[in-house]
Amino acid sequence: MPAQPSPGHSDSHQTAARAEFRWALFVVGVIGLLLCIIAFTSLHWVLMPTQRVETVNPATLHLVGEFTEENLGSAVEPDGSVTVRIVGQQYTFMPPCILVPDKTPVRFRVTSADVIHGFIIADTNVNVMLEPGYISNFQATFRKPAMHVMPCHEFCGVGHAGMWARVKVIDKADFFRQAQNRRRLSCVQ
Repeated sequence: MPAQPSPGHSDSHQTAARAEFRWALFVVGVIGLLLCIIAFTSLHWVLMPTQRVETVNPATLHLVGEFTEENLGSAVEPDGSVTVRIVGQQYTFMPPCILVPDKTPVRFRVTSADVIHGFIIADTNVNVMLEPGYISNFQATFRKPAMHVMPCHEFCGVGHAGMWARVKVIDKADFFRQAQNRRRLSCVQ
């Protein structure tokens, strides 16, 4: 003889089915919300591209513009700020040694001439990717005189292990005294 459902069994089955249906609606709603957010942000970034993107032609990088050889290194700008321009290329940074003042905001403008390179200054929070055709623009302040290594941390070819440079931080007064006599400063003269 077939088993008879206990009293209240169909009620508990209906209650469970309603709870499962509500949870399924909730999950579908969350997924729909996430898809709407993805669609909105995708359209937003397509219609409103990043404004701070600067480009440069890697093929003519060394011939014209701000990254010619005589413009590389540290410089005191007319407004008194310090700007450092560096080019990364297989398997070196140019210039190979940068001179910067301590306790002064230093603006870095760095690019790559050939492939993607990593730009990191040891013992600081400077860590940037260098992409050919784009200028990486950032600011850093060094607290005290020191010598920092600057290796490439993105594999860029067979000579990658030898691609590194140095950043020499000197006293602010000494830096500005040296800057009076020279247009561009670097540790390599």
